[in-house]
Amino acid sequence: MMKLACSRTVSLLIFFLLLVSIFSIAEAQSCKPSGKLKGKKPPPRACNTENNSDCCEAGKFYDVYKCSPKVTGHTKAVLTINSFEKDGDGGGPSECDNKYHSDDTPVVALSTGWFNKKRRCLNFITIHGNGKSVKAKVVDECDSTMGCDAAHDYQPPCDNNIVDASKAVWKALGVPEKDWEAVLTINSFEEGGDGGGSSECDNKFHSDSTPMVALSTGWFNKKERCLNFIHGNGKSVKAMVVDECEIKIMIFSLHAITTLLMPPKLFGRP
Repeated sequence: MMKLACSRTVSLLIFFLLLVSIFSIAEAQSCKPSGKLKGKKPPPRACNTENNSDCCEAGKFYDVYKCSPKVTGHTKAVLTINSFEKDGDGGGPSECDNKYHSDDTPVVALSTGWFNKKRRCLNFITIHGNGKSVKAKVVDECDSTMGCDAAHDYQPPCDNNIVDASKAVWKALGVPEKDWEAVLTINSFEEGGDGGGSSECDNKFHSDSTPMVALSTGWFNKKERCLNFIHGNGKSVKAMVVDECEIKIMIFSLHAITTLLMPPKLFGRP
């Protein structure tokens, strides 16, 4: 069973808080594609598009991975929604127990590297966000090595940084259904860093040891939120808005992320 992350992303603070409470991860380039998979057109009605799932495209080449990013300091991670029920968009039964699971049960599938050859099967992770938390059981692999066949519901291979969660997880966190997907990234606001030029709010660079954020265009609101502070999740860290992110993600300095992080023991020892 697996599900590709949808292309749609959402820039909500609660999603950032949710994801950083799960884990922080090294940059994706530490885990490079192991090859390509050529897509083929699914048979009629063979690809279930529930939860906005993508279907394979004939002739398109998809990256495949045997690894996932290491659990360390900073990168982006994607939380997606999946149905683990029979005839749902997840495909076949869960790999850990060969069973289907109700959408009302908090369960997750992990990308191949994090799944680690079933070593994390039936362990629980605690997901914090939106002032709430939920325990979810690892029951399946979000296959990063294969796809575009019946066993994978004719969906492309998963990316290497996916936590694919049942509806129960999102409901438990009180997240509106229209917002059920998230992307988190980390950015350097220093001169010469990956953030590019100086910050739009004050035309300055900022130390990575200072909690700073860039907001997507809508939240940035034509500089109206410049130099304001945001906070949340109980443990909170105040982070100043200094820049605009012109795509639908929210970018945080490393200090803002590490201040909010739980101890980096997402999955325990392999």
